[in-house]
Amino acid sequence: MKQDRRVKVGNISIGDGEPVFIIAEIGINHNGSVAIAKKMIEGAAFAGCNAVKFQKRTPELCVPRDQWEIERDTPWGRMTYIDYRHKMEFDQNQYDEIISYCKEKGITWFASCWDDNAVDFIEHFNPRIYKIASASLTDDNLLTRVKQLGKPVILSTGMSSLNEIERAIEILDTNKLLLAQSTSSYPCKNEELNIKVIQSYRDRYPSVPVGYSGHETGLAPTLAAVSIGANFVERHITLDRAMWGTDQAASVEMVGLMRLVANIRDIEKALGDGVKCVYQSELPQKSKLRKTHSELTMVRAV
Repeated sequence: MKQDRRVKVGNISIGDGEPVFIIAEIGINHNGSVAIAKKMIEGAAFAGCNAVKFQKRTPELCVPRDQWEIERDTPWGRMTYIDYRHKMEFDQNQYDEIISYCKEKGITWFASCWDDNAVDFIEHFNPRIYKIASASLTDDNLLTRVKQLGKPVILSTGMSSLNEIERAIEILDTNKLLLAQSTSSYPCKNEELNIKVIQSYRDRYPSVPVGYSGHETGLAPTLAAVSIGANFVERHITLDRAMWGTDQAASVEMVGLMRLVANIRDIEKALGDGVKCVYQSELPQKSKLRKTHSELTMVRAV
């Protein structure tokens, strides 16, 4: 019996037979600025994306203690790494403003949480879905905490072995799971994207929507992912790839994002349903160009 490969996120279904769910990953490319975040939200909504995604960390839990006092250059000048990480995190009032803006623009928002405290913080705002970042795939406690919320979860699988992925899936609720092929290098070489893993995941997990989280510099691989069955795609976005930040170079600028969304929708139309037929638009050409069997018989007889 064919299994239903769909997960409900709010009033939207993601999976087979549904439009590709397109996620614009804002991540930390906002550089701690609500104004920049709003510009990216506006751009993602205008381009036709379904959702924007943020990242949430508790710096003291996510930054190794021996790195706290290391100084580095930042957009705010030279400061310790732990101070910089705090500058990059939005507080409750800032999230209130951002979420209100997402509602105004009619776009879904959610976040990848990197620790339990971050989960508690984000859950206060009641997102429709969560994401487990590739870096957190082996954090059993975090997986268990997110599962307890009873919401859909996207699991990104960069830098992970199949055994590690299987263990994470065992912890999570497969009825609300979405699985993303990803390679955790920024930007990623085309030869390491391994997009065919999407089909491998589809074969291995027949009831789980499968997607693609890309970190390449171009658009073609993401479009290829859609053509082989990705139910959702995620790309980092930016206002300018030359902006300060480690993820900017692997991100898509607004003009590219508009092109990406438009091309995905064109591919969806072009893929069709796989059932061979003769279209109405072909009939005039068929009448004009194709000979009937009797005509072919007469030609051969002559």
